[in-house]
Amino acid sequence: MLTFLVWLLLLVICWPLAVAAILLYPLVWLLLLPFRLMGLAVGGILELIWAVVTLPARVVHWLV
Repeated sequence: MLTFLVWLLLLVICWPLAVAAILLYPLVWLLLLPFRLMGLAVGGILELIWAVVTLPARVVHWLV
């Protein structure tokens, strides 16, 4: 909601910049999408490695 209100304020103050922002937003989102997907993949791999490394400690804690 705050983003929309800021955009409306920008529309009132400088409408060409607001129109450019509306038109460029999907392009910027598409350009950043691979980086988001890479971040998800790297985060998943790091969580898997952490789970494998801490598994023996969790098993020993469960047995005691």
